[in-house]
Amino acid sequence: MCGVVGIVGKGPVNQDIYDALTVLQHRGQDAAGIVTVDGDRLHLRKDTGLVSQVFEQRHMQRLAGRMGIGHVRYPTAGTSSSAEAQPMYVNSPYGISLAHNGNLTNADDLVADVFRAELRHVNTESDSEILLNVFAHELDKLGAFVPGPEHIFEAVSGVHTRCSGAYAAVAMIMGGGIVGFRDPHGIRPLVYGCRDTRDGEEYMIASESAALAVLGFDIMGDVAPGEAVYIDVEGHLHVQQCADEPSLTPCIFEHVYLARPDSIMDDISVHKARLRMGEKLAERILERLDEEGHQIDVVMPIPETSRTAAQPIAHRLDVKLREGFVKNRYVGRTFIMPGQSQRRKSVRQKLNAIDLEFNGKNVLLVEDSVVRGTTMQEIVQQAREAGARKVFVAVAAPPVRYPNVYGIDMPTATEFVAYNRTDDEVAHYLGADWLVYQSLDDLVDAAREGNRVISRFDCSVFDGDYVTGDIDDAYLERLSMDRSDESKQRRDAEVTEGPTVIELHNHA
Repeated sequence: MCGVVGIVGKGPVNQDIYDALTVLQHRGQDAAGIVTVDGDRLHLRKDTGLVSQVFEQRHMQRLAGRMGIGHVRYPTAGTSSSAEAQPMYVNSPYGISLAHNGNLTNADDLVADVFRAELRHVNTESDSEILLNVFAHELDKLGAFVPGPEHIFEAVSGVHTRCSGAYAAVAMIMGGGIVGFRDPHGIRPLVYGCRDTRDGEEYMIASESAALAVLGFDIMGDVAPGEAVYIDVEGHLHVQQCADEPSLTPCIFEHVYLARPDSIMDDISVHKARLRMGEKLAERILERLDEEGHQIDVVMPIPETSRTAAQPIAHRLDVKLREGFVKNRYVGRTFIMPGQSQRRKSVRQKLNAIDLEFNGKNVLLVEDSVVRGTTMQEIVQQAREAGARKVFVAVAAPPVRYPNVYGIDMPTATEFVAYNRTDDEVAHYLGADWLVYQSLDDLVDAAREGNRVISRFDCSVFDGDYVTGDIDDAYLERLSMDRSDESKQRRDAEVTEGPTVIELHNHA
């Protein structure tokens, strides 16, 4: 999971890109990077850490130019080294930089093509570098001295033909412009917009509409599946479909957990989708209460994504909604952390119970999703230690039982708390009195109500149905080995960190 942004402006874009990345910080807290073009000079700064940690005033002053792209990263492939931070750059042709959100499912085959047939060298284990080289090769073989929109679109078409998986990318071509493109299934989000200035129109492409809105850009639309949006260096907008059979099947987990609530994705309000998830989940909770005869005294969301779903649940159950946990926002997402002991420690650092809200009460905890169960197990324990009489759990998503192969760094299937367990067995493992999951049909309906044009979502983490059609048991086995805690710890131990400052200047 990552966040990308690209801006073609009439003045310096460094501050706008920085601000956009802070809005997208929830999509990646492992690394950040910005690259700009100023005349025939390219300026790049990237490193591991939060946006505010990577960019100091002296770095921002060097990022001159009216055109640039940026990236925030969670690692889903490769390592967490600064060398694999994005954007990535290739000199030939023209000088191309790229920032990518997603995951290529045929990366191994593409590496062989890039290395052997196209005489290109891949320096990292990142599939984003592979995507960059594929795009660069497709553009190079057209032989244009100065690439025009028709060359850009033909190159993107070649990328669609060769690449499989999920990719929402922005690429910057020196002397040309910035192009944003999305895979033919539209799995990962990408949106673009325009802002009027005294000197003319400026354009922006980003992972989420919230980044555009914060910077005052009017949203023009989502980049459609298979589509490419190209803004040339003069500020002219060009849009073209580049795939033969595009089909919109966006990742439903964006609406469950990943996206900001103030974003709109494929014409669906994330906030309203989560409200509908809560409304539907409330009906399932009422059914369980009728069966068990229990009473709920208070509804408590687990900060922060589940707050929206918890509101209609409390309203429908006619009980109080209370904040029972204080969250430390500076601890990262625990299901991504390697090592069970580290995850458990981080949960205690991340959330702390307010005892007065629990003491002597039957508490319903509302969570957006449960992956490993580490967080929820610790939360249930905290609730009991704070004096809760009974602890019930409601989850706004179905059980996660399958790995994500499209850009979310979830663990291997055997590490999922719902793996080979019934709902009651999961509740027992978590230490809860009972647990209610959202049904998959209700989850899809909650999202689809915002855009009835969408006939299908990628729900692979819940049902194992991978929309690209190229995922088999052998692929999942390789993925399992790569994502295990042991593998991650070994890779991190082998990483030699790069310099704190990375500057690249290049004549076009």
